[in-house]
This record gives sequence, C-alpha cells and structure tokens, in this order.
Amino acid sequence: MVEPISTAGEPISSAIARRLEQLILDGTLLPGKKIPSERQLSERLGVSRTILREALKELRGRGLIETRQGQGSVVTGLVPRQDTDSPLAYLFNDHPRTLYDLLEVRELLEGQAAYMAATRGTEQDFHRITHAFNAIDQAPPAQANPMAAARLDHAFHQSICEASHNPVLVHTLQSLMQLMLNTVLASVNNLYHRGPYKEQIDRHHRQIYHAVIGRRPEWARKAAIAHIRNIRERLLEIEQEEQRLDRSGGWERTLMGKKPTTD
Repeated sequence: MVEPISTAGEPISSAIARRLEQLILDGTLLPGKKIPSERQLSERLGVSRTILREALKELRGRGLIETRQGQGSVVTGLVPRQDTDSPLAYLFNDHPRTLYDLLEVRELLEGQAAYMAATRGTEQDFHRITHAFNAIDQAPPAQANPMAAARLDHAFHQSICEASHNPVLVHTLQSLMQLMLNTVLASVNNLYHRGPYKEQIDRHHRQIYHAVIGRRPEWARKAAIAHIRNIRERLLEIEQEEQRLDRSGGWERTLMGKKPTTD
C-alpha cells in the first residue's frame, strides 16, 4: 500500500505524515475507516514505531485523523458533517422540496462519480462495489426493515463514489451522509413496494454496476443520472397524485401543506 518514503531533507516523521496525507487525499484511506495499526505501518514503512507515532501526532494536530476508543486511529472527514441539528437538516425535515433539491445534487455528483469510478477504479474498488451490489440483491424484502434496505442501497452508491478517487467528492458526500441516506430512505419507503418502480430501480443498479466494473465511463454516467432522475420523477408523481409521501422511517409528512391523515 505504501511506497518507499523520500525524505528530501525533511524529518522522517514529517515525510511519513505527508505520505499518509496523500493516501487520505487519493481515497486509499477513507473517511471513517480505521488506518492500519502502528505495527503494520511501521513494518511497511521500515521505520520505528516511535517515528511513526510522531507522524500520526502531526496528522492528529491537523485534524486529519482522530483516535477513537477501541478503534485506534480513524480518518476524519475533511468537510464538516451535517448533524441532525444543522440548518440543512431542518430544511429537509420541514420543507418538502428540499428532498428534490438533494436528489438534484445526487444526480450531478453521482453521475460524475460513476464516470470517474469506471475510469479510475482499482480491482480492490471493484471488489467492494461487487460486494455492495450483491448485498442489495440478497437482502430480505425492504418492508421488513426499511432503514436496513436504505443503508444497503446507500452503501452501493457510496462504494462507487469512493472508487472515484476524488477526495473532495468523497469527503463532500461523506459530510452529507445522513441527508443522502434520507433521500434513499424516501425511495425505499415510497417506491420499493411498488412492483414496476422497484424493478426499474433494480435495472438501474445493474446497469450502473456493469458499466462501472466494465470500465465504460460514459455509460456509467448516463446510468447513474437516469437512476436518480427516475427516483425524483417517481416521487414527484406520488406527490402530484396527492398521496402522502413517507420521507423517513420514523415520521411522515404530507406535502403541499396538507395535514397527515389518521390511519
């Protein structure tokens, strides 16, 4: 994973820190993922654990990694994550159109992510994408656990984003993870139980998957865009039919200012 370190006159610990920074930037070390242990890194880099600790201390000082109890050192997100109390989360909860705004963002970013994944993805990336794709296919019906189904769906798209090896894109989507997951959950709650809609979603997932691992970037981009656009259009159809749109697992809101009906 790590190439020999060139110090160029700088302290060895700083050279190691710079190399680890590069691995974070190019997406080899992903946000939220544990980095190799001190023993593993020191062996791979051929340096003492004392020097390695100095390098890790530099990275912690820059906010690039953090130490978590029981996990060791973990890569942090380069972009601050939106929490449940953020203004954007408030808008999503209280203003229905924000769902469609987020889907427009997904269409733009995930189309490009699929293109870059097909171009830059490694065999290891494709293995992760295949694992995520198969997990969706083998999952129990979504009605049993909508959030679990949403997480599997989101993990598939996330694995493609990570294979883009564009750190700004990866960390930006990571910072919006909960909001993006909410858009997937809206899809699961409102579309998965409708046969034709679910079949179209499955077709799009297959098309994206085969385009990416087949290294067909233009096809991958078009398939990813078509997938998100289709979800957005189907959700709008449901809204226009004046049906209640279930936008998350724990609560429901009626669009267009109508009060929820009682069941």
